[in-house]
Amino acid sequence: MLLIPAIDIKDGQCVRLKQGDMEQATVFSEDPAQMAQHWLEQGARRLHLVDLDGAFAGKPKNKAAILAIVQTVQAYADANKIKAIPVQLGGGIRDLDTIEQYLDGGISFIIVGTAAVKNPGFLQDACGAFPGHIIVGLDAKDGKVATDGWSKLSKHNVIELGKKFEGYGVESIIYTDIGRDGMMGGVNIEATVKLAQSVKIPIIASGGVHDIKDVEALCKVYDEGIEGVICGRSIYEGTLNLKKAQERADKLVGE
Repeated sequence: MLLIPAIDIKDGQCVRLKQGDMEQATVFSEDPAQMAQHWLEQGARRLHLVDLDGAFAGKPKNKAAILAIVQTVQAYADANKIKAIPVQLGGGIRDLDTIEQYLDGGISFIIVGTAAVKNPGFLQDACGAFPGHIIVGLDAKDGKVATDGWSKLSKHNVIELGKKFEGYGVESIIYTDIGRDGMMGGVNIEATVKLAQSVKIPIIASGGVHDIKDVEALCKVYDEGIEGVICGRSIYEGTLNLKKAQERADKLVGE
């Protein structure tokens, strides 16, 4: 069970939002690369990056900060003589050229969200062009998928889309309950398990993590196909200790 720290980037800074609202941004660091270093030192085995400005603009906006994080990750791996730590990135990625540039720049996985819902053909092309590197992000409220930085709720059902995108060849699905994101009110275990049971590819949970109890609850359903969980506000505000929580997860389900 991977505990994956989120580094959300807005105007070149590391921030956290509440329910995706850009007006409710809390700045946690003016140096996202330094924040990445911190989480690596706390035992992170994967990082989750989001270009928030890109998500709303529909094109990359924080590329310099993102590539600086990749360099930090590579330097950390080299210094500690360990395998490269994967970095996944989402936010405003709408074309194959952008995907190729980021993968060439050292990003391991590209997360396609809004574009997957609005233009499924693009997602299919991306999976074909970059097999093993595409993750789909399904952000939902009451079972319906949201798009455009969560500002619009579509008519699409999460499970139907999950099955469809699995057929395209996506590596995994990040499922976010946007009603809970940034609120630290607990993960929507039931909805996450329901999606995991409907597909064969791994699910990464997201939204609502508050403390170690949430991690333990996810570990109980790990065998349903839940690969990991993205941790945001909880690790920034200290209600969840990343290092101790990862150690606890390892004991419960193994590394």
